Amino acid sequence: MDTITILWADDEIDLLKPHILFLEEKGYNVIPVTSGGDAIDELNEQQVDIVFLDENMPGMSGLDTLSTIKEQHPHVPVVMITKSEEEHIMDEALGGKISDYLIKPVKPNQILLTIKKLTESRRLVTERSTMSYQQQFRDISMQLSGRLDYDDWVSLYKKLVYWDLELAESDDTNIHDIFTAQKTEANQLFCRYYEQHYIDWLSGTDTDKPLLSPTIFREKLFPLLRDNRPTFLLVIDNFRYDQWKFLQNAIDKMFRVEHDDIFYSIIPTTTQFARNAMFAGLMPAEIERKYPNYWVQEDEEGNKNQYEYELLQEQLRRHGLNLRSSYNKVLNAQYGKKLVDNIGNLMHNQLNVIIYNFIDMLSHARTDNNIVRELAEDEQAYRSVTKSWFDHSPLADLLKELAESDVNVVITTDHGSVRIDNPIRVKGDSTVSVNLRYKQGRLLDYNPKEVFEVKDPAKIFMPRRHITSPYIFAHKNDFFAYPNNYNQYVQYYNNTFQHGGISMEENLIPFITLRSNR
Repeated sequence: MDTITILWADDEIDLLKPHILFLEEKGYNVIPVTSGGDAIDELNEQQVDIVFLDENMPGMSGLDTLSTIKEQHPHVPVVMITKSEEEHIMDEALGGKISDYLIKPVKPNQILLTIKKLTESRRLVTERSTMSYQQQFRDISMQLSGRLDYDDWVSLYKKLVYWDLELAESDDTNIHDIFTAQKTEANQLFCRYYEQHYIDWLSGTDTDKPLLSPTIFREKLFPLLRDNRPTFLLVIDNFRYDQWKFLQNAIDKMFRVEHDDIFYSIIPTTTQFARNAMFAGLMPAEIERKYPNYWVQEDEEGNKNQYEYELLQEQLRRHGLNLRSSYNKVLNAQYGKKLVDNIGNLMHNQLNVIIYNFIDMLSHARTDNNIVRELAEDEQAYRSVTKSWFDHSPLADLLKELAESDVNVVITTDHGSVRIDNPIRVKGDSTVSVNLRYKQGRLLDYNPKEVFEVKDPAKIFMPRRHITSPYIFAHKNDFFAYPNNYNQYVQYYNNTFQHGGISMEENLIPFITLRSNR
């Protein structure tokens, strides 16, 4: 590790000689100066990692020096040291973006702790995270070797997401490889578990089953509608659980999380099927039979989820919930801002449904646009772009407004997405669906060992387009590719984020209930 250079400005610097010797013995390089002006000159002459700044110096005061440092060297951390405990001085220093604040007399170990916190915290944290994960690796492996039920899979996935975020900042490629291998194994076993139980969950053969897309509103949303608070249901299309955890720090400043739940998306994990099932409280084949005017077939023209509000109204009526509600779909920032301006009117409704499509649009744009693909080249970057969008989005503005009121807020989604990198060859005629993660149509030719095969769509309550039209679903990071122009096709879609098949990222999705911190 390179030697850390400390610039220490104090008009009584000679009295601090023991502190400076202590730091030099610890391997730090200390530059002592006696005035603010000298501190500025040194900063302009050489690279400095951290500045200790006395608040009460003759001539150029500590606060004046701080202001100049932040103007000329904004990224250098500055620690203010003062004899005064007056609140206004602390406020001025904090307003000047200091990194820490110490009251005289300071002890050498105080100084050492501050230096480590400001210059080595990232390394120390990542080292501790790496060690902790290595200890957890065996426990996770033991879990994977056991018989997991649907709650166990939720718990395990939450644990994997936690370590994914914890290890993201580490530069240790070995630990990344180990974690990636363990997550891949988990995804493979999850796909097997999902296949083994999915049809039984839907048929009622297995009564001990998780919350699925058609039951999530009935079990989790509708109880909130029976109190006196307005409820805001925010559906973020294509929103993964790891993205929620990445945003949570920002949201925790406004709300407390009452419930951090995960439910299981049906397959195909696409908006047409999974979101319509949520809003209708029914499986797709049941929607087609019960509300044929609200169902658009996959091969028909038109928006495949244009009737989701009507389907929600039907579900509410079936459960005796006749209430005032609104529905809005935010496709651009302008409309999102207009919605925030109209929040006073929304407060008169018992239920407000707002759809945000940015993440889904980002996923598609990443496939088609090289610049966006570079911006979100991997899982960490994909989360980072999501966070950047959120920080400046109409959704963040809406949440800030809602945090001032006594309301229920629910954040959820219809499905997630997975980064694909393993092509699976499949053949079919012109009737075959175009999605990369599932296929349905006549004359499908594939290896049954490589897919989840459902020959009879009725078993998974899916509409049947033709008598001989099976469904096949891709596992974990697989995707379907046609033999024609195979290499070009694979190169175009490889390492893009897609949905429609079976993976923890697509199927295990968040249902978050919030209440204002106020």
